[in-house]
Amino acid sequence: MRANWIARGVLATVLLGVAGCDDSPPPLEMRGPTGDWPHYGQGLDGLRYSPLNQISPDNVGHLEEVWRYQSGDFSLGDENQTRTSLQVTPIVVGERLIFCTPYNRVIALDPETGEELWQFDPELQLRRLHGAYPMICRGVAYWQNAEADDGEARECRERVFTGTQDAELIALDAATGRPCPGFGEAGRLALRDALGEDVPAWEYYPTSAPLVVDDLVIIGALVADNVRTNAPPGVVRAFDARSGELAWAWDPVPPDQPDTPTEGPYRRSTANVWAPMAADAERGLLFVPTGNAPPDYFGGQRNGLDYYASSVVALHTRGEQAGSVAWHFQTVHHDLWDYDVGAQPSLIELNTEAGPAPAVVVSTKTGHVFVLHRESGEPLHPVEERPVPGNPAPGDTLSATQPFPVTPPTLFPPQLTPDDAWGLTFWDRGRCRRQIESRRAEGIFTPPSLQGTVVFPAATGGINWGSGAIDPHRNLMVVNQSRVPTGVRLIPRDEYAALPEEETRTDAGGLAGNNRLYSEMRGTPYAVSVELLSSPLGMPCSAPPWGTLTAVDLDDGEIRWEVPLGSTRGLAPWPFWLEWGVPNIGGPIVTASGLAFIGATPDRYLRAFDLASGETLWRADLPYAAHATPLTYRLGPDRRQFLVVAAGGHVFSDPGDAIVAFALPAPP
Repeated sequence: MRANWIARGVLATVLLGVAGCDDSPPPLEMRGPTGDWPHYGQGLDGLRYSPLNQISPDNVGHLEEVWRYQSGDFSLGDENQTRTSLQVTPIVVGERLIFCTPYNRVIALDPETGEELWQFDPELQLRRLHGAYPMICRGVAYWQNAEADDGEARECRERVFTGTQDAELIALDAATGRPCPGFGEAGRLALRDALGEDVPAWEYYPTSAPLVVDDLVIIGALVADNVRTNAPPGVVRAFDARSGELAWAWDPVPPDQPDTPTEGPYRRSTANVWAPMAADAERGLLFVPTGNAPPDYFGGQRNGLDYYASSVVALHTRGEQAGSVAWHFQTVHHDLWDYDVGAQPSLIELNTEAGPAPAVVVSTKTGHVFVLHRESGEPLHPVEERPVPGNPAPGDTLSATQPFPVTPPTLFPPQLTPDDAWGLTFWDRGRCRRQIESRRAEGIFTPPSLQGTVVFPAATGGINWGSGAIDPHRNLMVVNQSRVPTGVRLIPRDEYAALPEEETRTDAGGLAGNNRLYSEMRGTPYAVSVELLSSPLGMPCSAPPWGTLTAVDLDDGEIRWEVPLGSTRGLAPWPFWLEWGVPNIGGPIVTASGLAFIGATPDRYLRAFDLASGETLWRADLPYAAHATPLTYRLGPDRRQFLVVAAGGHVFSDPGDAIVAFALPAPP
């Protein structure tokens, strides 16, 4: 029903020019830089920054759709297959736009016309996932054999690497889409082979794009949340991009516990790496954002295996130290809230009083932004360990303090108390107040409890995998986040066993019928339920905005502007729209011309913001919501700059299937 307009989404989670412009676009400027989009985050540095400037604040209002491609790979979900979500950011290299579909087909298009050049079908076996996960593939990676000479066969000199939900790593010829026969077995590597016994297909598979650096293709994987304590390993592996041979592996085992063999089997229940990674090729460092040690909401049995959890870890990529830890920084100690690091680390040169310093920016689900020295992990802006609420659930432990950045300040409200309850009416607000009063609500890091706990921000963030985008010349970061509360309750095992199956069963990529997400957490004393705290009208019990876009000056840590992101279009139970900001998933990009582009919202808009002020300059109505990060490219000096986004919905918006391209009108 429409009253559940956000509840189901948060937990799983014609053009309109708005700038003042006349009817005729200005002449198209053909001077200026050109460039492609060769990596998921544009560069290995994860900045999501493009030097292009043909599309500018002065002419962005004249963007028009120029092509649209639909693969046909989408599903609403049923008992046989999970619903899909097109969250991919394509890459553009060598006159090809290449992306993966939710069913792991890899497709190459002409970047300027959208014409299909080739496609590869891995014939995916896994079509039904566990719990609330949709079918997704967020990106592919590209590699070129720089050592190939003219006498070698041209086949597979350029390669595309993709991970699949069957837990395979596949190498394809970038020119044809055919598997590369010299890589693994007929172009494929089975990633589950070294994980030990009892790893079902739905419990371990990659969703983020691999990363290619130093002729290595590096990959982690999703491990299904809150299933059991004896979960699959969280290992990160690097394979030779030519042969597929294992070069090194990092098994995130605490330093005081025995190492595991490079080739496996690896230690169970360690922190995994599902999010996109970044690399400093010059320094030979890989920056790895880690997940949590399973399960998320109870840690009494972890026995130190969360040492590297919810952290950014710097790994050596070459030499005798390859695959070893250079340093790590933990953003949440003994994480009991699913506050793992979903955002890709970003590499910048920070301007300090002592001069430029190589930095890595780590954005988190808590709304914290940590700025660390790239070589040592030491904070370049102050970080404090502050006391946090105590009294964990029976059988668990807590960290007495958690790290808080002093600069930049947290981007998230500090707490949600009964007095902060929000509603459109007195009655609505009263219902929200009672929901908060009935649970522990002592601010961020209040531990999960049998009574129930207000978890604010929710596990969806804050800042999630969409990550921030940074203009490296201004060190200005633009980042989106959601601001909604959830209620988390630990359920004793006997009480959970007595619940009827129809109450706890989830649908195909959604939630249980009562809008709660139940998880068994086998091996612990408890199951867990997670639900959005919402009013009878279905709106969050926290005050709007429920989604924001924020610009942060990373040099001085000041917030330059913040605006609500998204409208209630298509969500709210009324016929008018409110620009209140809404829960969102996806990410922004920024360009040298001073623009930030982002979809991410369920209202089906792709928006352009003025990087200097946060003003909305343009928006386009898409066929489906764009819960993905856009990209932009310009392939020659006499050609147009294109803006492309994947529009395919998510759990809180209808699934679909469209890659949509925009450009300024072509000159006559």
